[in-house]
Amino acid sequence: MSPLPSRCPPLFPLRLLLAASLLAAPMIAVAAAPAVPAATTRTGLAAQIDAQIGQPRFAAASWGIAVVSLDSGRTLYAHHADQLLQPASTAKLFTAALALSVLGPDHRIPTRLLAGERIAHGRLNGPLILYGMGDPTLGTAGSTDWADQLASQAAARGLRFVHGDLVADDSYFAGPLYGSGWEAGDLQSWFAVPSSALSVQENTVNVTVNPGSAPGRPARLEFAPADARPDLDDQLLTGAAHTPNDINLYRAPGEPTLHAFGSIAADAPAQHFKLAMTDPALLAGRQLRRALKQHGIRVGGQLQVVHWPQPEAARFAQAGVLGEVWSPPLREIVQRGLKRSQNLYLQNLLLGVGAQEPASTPGFSSAESRGIEALQRLLLHIGIPPTASLIEEGSGLSRRNLVTPNALARLLSYLAAQPYAEMLRQALPVAGVDGSLAGRMRHTAAEGNVHAKTGSLAHVHALAGYVTTAAGERLVFAIMLNNYQRPDGAPSAGSDVDAIAVLLANYRGRD
Repeated sequence: MSPLPSRCPPLFPLRLLLAASLLAAPMIAVAAAPAVPAATTRTGLAAQIDAQIGQPRFAAASWGIAVVSLDSGRTLYAHHADQLLQPASTAKLFTAALALSVLGPDHRIPTRLLAGERIAHGRLNGPLILYGMGDPTLGTAGSTDWADQLASQAAARGLRFVHGDLVADDSYFAGPLYGSGWEAGDLQSWFAVPSSALSVQENTVNVTVNPGSAPGRPARLEFAPADARPDLDDQLLTGAAHTPNDINLYRAPGEPTLHAFGSIAADAPAQHFKLAMTDPALLAGRQLRRALKQHGIRVGGQLQVVHWPQPEAARFAQAGVLGEVWSPPLREIVQRGLKRSQNLYLQNLLLGVGAQEPASTPGFSSAESRGIEALQRLLLHIGIPPTASLIEEGSGLSRRNLVTPNALARLLSYLAAQPYAEMLRQALPVAGVDGSLAGRMRHTAAEGNVHAKTGSLAHVHALAGYVTTAAGERLVFAIMLNNYQRPDGAPSAGSDVDAIAVLLANYRGRD
């Protein structure tokens, strides 16, 4: 994702209407706070942090902070460090730790083309199956030719005619296409796309709205990719010149139809939006069907889509592999997901772990629930008790996620001791340099120094990661601010959180 928060605040009370302001993704540089003399003792550092969080405007808010030295293991500062708070996207750190621990940094995710029967004389008497296993990067940079690769491999195996259906199957992830606790009002938004085992182009569709030829005429809507155009109820008109735009895009939860209504001024420039796809597997199937045709392979049947809970195991258990494409190494997926706070990437990694885990009890359990069980086992191994980390999905979108600052700090300390520690540190956004921290903490001691995961929901702001003090001491920190409504004229909540990270970077004491 772009360096916006993991969720955006609603624009309308229904929380389902989108306007251009939700898509705009500027990287706003946060002005540095007035310089504070560097603390030289832990007492002095504590006094500085206490002064920052003790301002009257935080009276109704909840701060939780844990700062621990990686060099000595000592706690430098703690404030409500054992209090459960909403972590927002800092929860992605837990998912990254799980995926790296269970799957490993070199793990790659396949997407396969399967044949339901043997090919005889170029003819397949049965279905051709596109089987997704959770690669969230399919169709992005480095993988834009995925469909061509699969079609080329099928042609090389002699396939010329499919006397059956082309089946796009995303049932590898047993469970719904959205995470536990995700809010219905978010599900048409680009930051809450379906978590599909057959994801393509990050499961988003770009919408461009242009005025029509004259006031009163229909506006023009364009979709990219064009194959992802949803069912459309278009009542959007062209308004008079010099009038405000009133562009509304609404899709009811669980419904395929996008309703467009309101108006765009006759002299308005193009307006751009980004929405969640309704069915990524369907788009993937359409792209593959087109690639097959280009390689001289004709499909006689229809394009079908198989979603959980449609049964597929018995149907495709004996299918042979005609072709496959592979994701980048998991280390790269983690980096893309953490730098951009990309919800799809981390949720798919959680589901990918869960899909490989056996159920702990008889009966059905979703890939998500099995992934969370694996995470709980890892956290117990690390020494984080179940009461300190109540995570239920992989992205941080759920407000039911609760974590203590100490749990985050303990997790970061554990990660710093793993063979992939430096890879993980470099995968985090760097203050003033890249990712979701590109415009923050510039021209301070934190710039280029703080490597940390951001987290932001409405009234929730968090930052957790690594910093080296002015004295050369390596620290882990977790800073969490919940239930905060910024008063008019006050600094941004992000800069309030950043101010503490800057104090840590400036710290000149040494235990």
